Amino acid sequence: MAEERTGDSPGGWRGFHDKFVVEERFMSEGARKNLYRIAVGLMAVGALVFSVVLAGVLLNDGISDADAPVRSWLLTLRSEPLTVVMIILAIVFGPVALPIIILVVTVAWGLLAKHAWRPMLLAGAMLTGVILAQVIGRSVGRQRPPVDLMLFGADTTFSFPSGHVLGACDFLLVTTYLVYSRRRNPKSAVVGFAVAGIGIFLAAVSRLYLGYHWTSDALASLAISFVVLGAVIAVDTWRTARIPGERITGILSKADTSQD
Repeated sequence: MAEERTGDSPGGWRGFHDKFVVEERFMSEGARKNLYRIAVGLMAVGALVFSVVLAGVLLNDGISDADAPVRSWLLTLRSEPLTVVMIILAIVFGPVALPIIILVVTVAWGLLAKHAWRPMLLAGAMLTGVILAQVIGRSVGRQRPPVDLMLFGADTTFSFPSGHVLGACDFLLVTTYLVYSRRRNPKSAVVGFAVAGIGIFLAAVSRLYLGYHWTSDALASLAISFVVLGAVIAVDTWRTARIPGERITGILSKADTSQD
């Protein structure tokens, strides 16, 4: 009897994995296919927009033509109170505060939910964004706007894409998906993504206003985040979305084993 319990015993790896690592959720086959379609659509749109923006930056044409006019317009809006607000936003979504926020959120989420899957996905998405920003930034090598107009200290690192904006996009979009994908009310998801959109807009505007990035840098970051979000949805759906009665890797799903 002891040998029969080692593979799928609730006290073994399988039990630990089912209880603390993965979060199986059951849905119709059509709903699961829709999630895959959304994931592919987001990745396709993100890749297309990024390619268009990148081409404009490399050729100094196309969408990058809007960089200088937008910057000039933002310069006319500068004021001491608004600058303080923008600096606060830059700090919140910056390389010091945001990682701390992510660490607190992932640890607290895992402890309270007693599941590691969604916190792990969030952490993985954020790490992926950091790696992509570094690789793309060094590959493109785009210069930032003039240093003398930067309002929060000089920064001579590469400008494309914006790491601040990419971090804000990944954190807000992926977190919103991971929270609202487990709820049945679609209206709440719309509200959640609307709030995330406002946060992304503020993060992007703060970087442009303070003089650290061009508009095309922020747009490229949003496009990359769409690809990351699509990948998260695809992986999450593949790993957790189950149709009642289907077999996964030769083992009956929880819905079936509970009936035996």
